[in-house]
Amino acid sequence: LIAWAGHDLRTPLASIQALIEALADGLVEEPAMQQRYLRTAQRDIQSLSLLIDDLFDLAQFDAGALELSLQPVDLNDLISDTVTRFAEAAARQGVALSGHSAAGPDLVRVDVQKIERVLANLIANAIRHTPTGGDMRVQARWQGSVTLVEVIDTGEGIAADDLPYIFDQFYRGEKSRSHATGGSGLGLAIAKRIVEAHGGEIGVASEPGQGARFWFTLPGKQDGETRKPEDR
Repeated sequence: LIAWAGHDLRTPLASIQALIEALADGLVEEPAMQQRYLRTAQRDIQSLSLLIDDLFDLAQFDAGALELSLQPVDLNDLISDTVTRFAEAAARQGVALSGHSAAGPDLVRVDVQKIERVLANLIANAIRHTPTGGDMRVQARWQGSVTLVEVIDTGEGIAADDLPYIFDQFYRGEKSRSHATGGSGLGLAIAKRIVEAHGGEIGVASEPGQGARFWFTLPGKQDGETRKPEDR
């Protein structure tokens, strides 16, 4: 883990250092180019922040210290807020991103920050693997006694050999969706653990060249305000 984390932390740090040194040394004088350097550094810092969050969550899971603070939430609001966070990233990629919930008026009782994290990981993963001109949508609906949430993209798809391992920690198969595009190999594994801690399930359906449909379920009702995953 230490060797893996060191490698993945070093890459964005080296990029940030090079960008800042170039600006500090006056090597970039054109204002438009300076802004471009700053935006690149900002994206690298965001990547570092997400990686650190992943490592922190992983440590909590491994120590059995994760607790869920459950509260009722309007799924429409949760999806809308998360989609809004990624609107700029999707626009830079030239991807149309939309989201809505048809789950009805009932509230879902979840740990809001944790489920936002699941949505963020799935959306970020889809953006990385959807080409310019592609589409992405996030949607939710009631399915029996559970809420079904889906993140659907028109991207490159996933090879059949990779599908059984796509939620494995650190998995980076030759054709996996994190191998060629800089994913940490942790986001999907963490999403799986969070969903299962809520008593739900997570999965994916995909074919190469046909995009991907990631989905997860959340129980319609949950009792209690705070609990550990093993209490479910």
